[in-house]
Amino acid sequence: MKLNKKVSMAALWNTCTSAMLAIITLGSAAMVSAETPEEKGLRIAIEAKNRDRGWQDSYADMRMVLRNKQGEESEREIVSKTLEQENDGDKGLTIFNKPKDVKGTAFLSFSHPIGPDDQWLYLPALKRVKRISSSNKSGPFMGTEFSFEDLSSFEVEKYTYKYLRDEAFNKLDNYVVEQYPVDENSGYTRRVVWLDKEEYRTQKIDFYDRKNSLLKTLIFEDYQQFLGKFWRPGKAEMVNHQTGKSTTLEWSNYAFKTGLDESDFNRNALKRAK
Repeated sequence: MKLNKKVSMAALWNTCTSAMLAIITLGSAAMVSAETPEEKGLRIAIEAKNRDRGWQDSYADMRMVLRNKQGEESEREIVSKTLEQENDGDKGLTIFNKPKDVKGTAFLSFSHPIGPDDQWLYLPALKRVKRISSSNKSGPFMGTEFSFEDLSSFEVEKYTYKYLRDEAFNKLDNYVVEQYPVDENSGYTRRVVWLDKEEYRTQKIDFYDRKNSLLKTLIFEDYQQFLGKFWRPGKAEMVNHQTGKSTTLEWSNYAFKTGLDESDFNRNALKRAK
């Protein structure tokens, strides 16, 4: 039987193409499987950061609830503003509106991928701006279970990484990654972070103190998507296992690309913060 040359050549081309794709796919899979736990942890961190780029600036109202060991509560109302930076860490401004004893207090933070962050706290009762030294970053922020260090934006370079395992949490399949702070002034020896595999959202963080004992756990809930891309939690709770205290944050009225700029995030802005 006489073969159709065009058909046979097309079949040969398709066979070769399929073989090449199979080799490439197997090669990629082999590369991923050959990753060290450190390389995989870093890759996950980079992917999480890359998925949250391009929001420019954001605004949100926040309700803060502080609980002591006996379960007694006190509430605060806060406004949170953030400015994304292309070649640096994000800038953040936190303004307390209620109750009266903290009204007008404002916190300004400039996160940096490398080196200590710049942070200032404006205290209206004293009418002065206090700079937070890098050696005090592990101290509590405004009596909460959050430290000044916890209020920095996540930057990949701030940590080294090690992938630990896959694990279910919040009814989601998660990567569990250990993060080791690069900064010698960090209050933590390590953080263990759960990120869901589908969207790379942080679901849970365990914080270990300088003695490598479990200090705090932060859990995020009620994520919502904005602008078709960016995920933000509706609630987060930080529990201090060593003191029995906790702090809950609840966000509402998220807004993005509102026109905030550098002039809204400087030391003068602290005094006029509203």
